[in-house]
Amino acid sequence: MRRLAPLALTLSSAPLAAQPQSAEQAVRTSLSRIQAVNPRVRAVITVNPNADAEARRADRVRMARGPLFGVPVLVKDNIDVAGLPNTAGSLALKDNLPARDAPIVSRLKSAGGIVIGKANLSEWENFRSGNSISGWSAVGGQTRNPHALDRNACGSSSGSAAAVAASMVRMAIGTETDGSITCPAAMNGVVGLKPTLGLVSRTGIIPISASQDTAGPMAASVREAAQLLSAIAGSDAADPVTAPADARRRDYAATLDARAFAGKRIGVLRYATGYSPVTDAVFEQALTLMRAAGATLVDIKELKNRGELGEAEYAVLLTEFKAGLNVYLAGTPPQVKTRTLSDLISFNAANAAAEMPFFGQDIFLAAEKTKGLDDPAYRKARDKAKRLAGKDGIEALLADNKVVALVAPTIGPAFMIDTVNGDQIGGSGPGGLAAVAGTPHLTVPMGKVRGLPVGLSFLGPAWSEQLLFDLGFSFEQAARLNMTAALPGSVDPQPARAANTRRRR
Repeated sequence: MRRLAPLALTLSSAPLAAQPQSAEQAVRTSLSRIQAVNPRVRAVITVNPNADAEARRADRVRMARGPLFGVPVLVKDNIDVAGLPNTAGSLALKDNLPARDAPIVSRLKSAGGIVIGKANLSEWENFRSGNSISGWSAVGGQTRNPHALDRNACGSSSGSAAAVAASMVRMAIGTETDGSITCPAAMNGVVGLKPTLGLVSRTGIIPISASQDTAGPMAASVREAAQLLSAIAGSDAADPVTAPADARRRDYAATLDARAFAGKRIGVLRYATGYSPVTDAVFEQALTLMRAAGATLVDIKELKNRGELGEAEYAVLLTEFKAGLNVYLAGTPPQVKTRTLSDLISFNAANAAAEMPFFGQDIFLAAEKTKGLDDPAYRKARDKAKRLAGKDGIEALLADNKVVALVAPTIGPAFMIDTVNGDQIGGSGPGGLAAVAGTPHLTVPMGKVRGLPVGLSFLGPAWSEQLLFDLGFSFEQAARLNMTAALPGSVDPQPARAANTRRRR
């Protein structure tokens, strides 16, 4: 395990190129960029000490090059990578050294990708307190938005998005329960996809919800996101929900269509706008571009029962979090002493100065009180949430308006990092429907609002990843946006602690 040294910042290290000449060159460039930039952005918790050796070995095995040959990839620090700590940002798991890779990591490596390290995140995937600060963890400190270092990177896949935006890597893996890929991707000006539930294995990932959790790609372009999803998608016998995945997965990058808007009817989620007049103005420009590319746009002004959906979803998450986390913790190595959610609550209370300097653990306490997966109240809430988001939600919006996909602003521009009040997100966005229904949600850069990125969301029915990639690729190619993060100057008042150098969950 290589610890990130506190280096003086220099920006002489060039951003990572899209097409490396060799695996070793790509890895060295990425490591150099991480060393130069990460002290200000805090996107990376741990770097892989074997990355150099793995790259040299890949270069020697010329005939075995996979589709991601030599590409450095950051993996969110809630996903098992053999030999690297998997902490969820918590000091309670600092000794959690998995013996084997999660299946998605094995698939990534089989495709030729090289795990360059683990990405910082909102501690416990933003599911410890309702007053949390996205991107903060006791292990990694505060992830900062590379476009404005006093602003939040959103979460919980904060480090994955910020690292791509800061050109430390071009690809990263995030996870999402509700907004944790799409919100940080949008606020950092990168591409993020939350796949259909069941397309990607969850084995070896610290869970929140069996009903909603999924990993997904985050990348500098739509093509690279499609390449990464192609590598990690697939069935896993240990995760039964993925049984259809092998039949559904494909090479999503191979047939990207830059003219995908032509002849398509797209639903515009007007009820999901209104973050600010300037964000709405950028959205209107995006709609104009879609019309010019041949799309027919259909306004959708309301979604019924939005409040009821949120209440039902939260009840489901609380129950499934306790059940799933206790199973994961029971399988951690013996040196991990926190074996249950109750143990974690006690650990946080005993280590409050390090673990709870800004916010508490009210969600943990609420989850601990739940009665298990056989509780009739939980099952009623689960069925209600799935109906409201699926049959009465996305399915109805698509069918009733005779559209193939839905579009909306992903979220407003990045809010300030606020250690007093917590996150000030200012809206729920369109992604909650896809999160609860288990359907795909793609966000691509839509433009900037006074220098801060905003994202454009495309939502579709289950297994419509190819369609969404095509639409996102069409917009990306037509808009030709420059989303490079300039990394403005700022002083970090809070050094990373013990660094191995509706919340967005």
